[in-house]
Amino acid sequence: MNPPKITAYLKTYCGWSEGVRAIFRKYDLPYEEKDIIKNPAFRWEMEQKSGQPLSPCVEINDTMLADISGEEVERWMISNNLLQPDDTPPDAPIDSACTDAQHAAMAAGQVGKISFIN
Repeated sequence: MNPPKITAYLKTYCGWSEGVRAIFRKYDLPYEEKDIIKNPAFRWEMEQKSGQPLSPCVEINDTMLADISGEEVERWMISNNLLQPDDTPPDAPIDSACTDAQHAAMAAGQVGKISFIN
């Protein structure tokens, strides 16, 4: 099976974005990450392609999955026969926002000290 072509529009530090990355790591999937915080042009591109402003958005083989969690990405890929189910737990939560502590660390500029594993 050929790996799908994946483009992920993600935020640098975000629980939902990290959940999407965790699924890609779990299945060792290659993907192109477009950080919509570091590069506003990627945010514009995401909004044009998805028709809405919320992230994460993941484009898989020309299908845009807008405002989606890692859990939903995994479920969509399995239901579309792009992945075989794997019970191995991901290395980060795949269905949650940042914690209050993560938000506080980001606000304080301590992004290197943020942990996404609960």
